[in-house]
Amino acid sequence: MSDKRKKIFLGICIIAPFLIYMVYYYSIMVKNAPYRFSDFESITFKYGLGDSLVNQYDSKTGYYQYVNSRDSLVKTKVKLRKDDLLYLHRKAAELGFWNFPEQIIGEELDGKTGNIPHYYLEFKYKGKAKHIEFDTGYKDDPKLNDAAKTLITEVSNMINDVRDRDQQ
Repeated sequence: MSDKRKKIFLGICIIAPFLIYMVYYYSIMVKNAPYRFSDFESITFKYGLGDSLVNQYDSKTGYYQYVNSRDSLVKTKVKLRKDDLLYLHRKAAELGFWNFPEQIIGEELDGKTGNIPHYYLEFKYKGKAKHIEFDTGYKDDPKLNDAAKTLITEVSNMINDVRDRDQQ
């Protein structure tokens, strides 16, 4: 048997089964991913000072209520497009949202929790959901704090951008 045929035989016996197994393994991994966008249903976002989460958004209904700069409650409809939701889903995956603890809350400082911004964010999927409660007084883990702030900012900016786009 020549050297060329030995290399071809070696490639068929070792490399081909490895590639087949790799395709099989990763196709199952992708199929059974814990939070897939194809199973996505809605985002719920609430925020306010202290325990008063008066500002609320639900992507399923498009209902958005917020307190404007004149301290009056505004109720409106804001419908996020599929591309907007996909962006937020990917941003959550990029920042590790699925691994966040449910509560990212700082310690109470002399009863001053009423002045600290508090957020609730929930991503709902078919058969499962992931939510977090976050306040800006959290100081224990700076990386987790920054990731949570970034995700909250992205969601808030997306909702406000779509609201402004629809009003024009």
